[in-house]
Amino acid sequence: MIRVAVAGPRGRMGAMAVETLVTERDMLLVGVLDRKMAEHSATLGGKVPIFTDMATLAEESKPDVLVELTTHESVFRNTRDAIQEGIRPVVGTSGLTAQQISLLTELCREKQIGCILAPNFSVGAALMMKFSAMAAKLMPEAEIIELHHDGKKDAPSGTAELTARMMAESTGAAGKPAAGEEDENSGHGNRVAGIPVHSIRLPGLLSHQEVLFGGDGQLLTIRHDSFSRQSYMTGIKLAVREVMNRTGLISGLDKIIG
Repeated sequence: MIRVAVAGPRGRMGAMAVETLVTERDMLLVGVLDRKMAEHSATLGGKVPIFTDMATLAEESKPDVLVELTTHESVFRNTRDAIQEGIRPVVGTSGLTAQQISLLTELCREKQIGCILAPNFSVGAALMMKFSAMAAKLMPEAEIIELHHDGKKDAPSGTAELTARMMAESTGAAGKPAAGEEDENSGHGNRVAGIPVHSIRLPGLLSHQEVLFGGDGQLLTIRHDSFSRQSYMTGIKLAVREVMNRTGLISGLDKIIG
């Protein structure tokens, strides 16, 4: 039985994750981390204890895994504290910097435990990223358009950033920028790993991304759409199970789906 805790249970993703995890036969929801909710209630739904700090959560509930679904302001602290307590993080919150990821990687190495960073838990989105990396080898001229709901604060999205880096890494030359052009704003969007990324934030959207590859007389479009947050639940469950058998930091759901 995998003992799981959720950070951010009041958010829409966090609330759905809680509902999903309590139905899994091989998982036991042992607590949630939420500083504000604890002011109003000692338990979530009268059953799951609420904690205001990681140390108390670790001591009293002893989770094996923390599913981190908070905000970019809290994600690094929660992930770092979980690893220090010997809890394996599964992180869906974007906003970690390259320096923070490097620090978390070293901490995982010291503690000899796993951590999975997945800016998008949708299996379909993971496949979209893998296919885009494959296509970049033969069609290096590409741009990314990512569309999200108007409540999403970060831009470009974590999914778009990871997609761009996977595409560039697949060949070492895909979308290679001119000198001084890396990650700068321009009329062609934000450049990530040399690849232009365009961000759209509008009501009515949830999470959508398309990668356009241009070539002589042709256009290839690889697109993924999430119409419901339910699309993320399969990936969360998969990551919770996989992180128990992994050591070190893994970035991207694509790394664990084969």
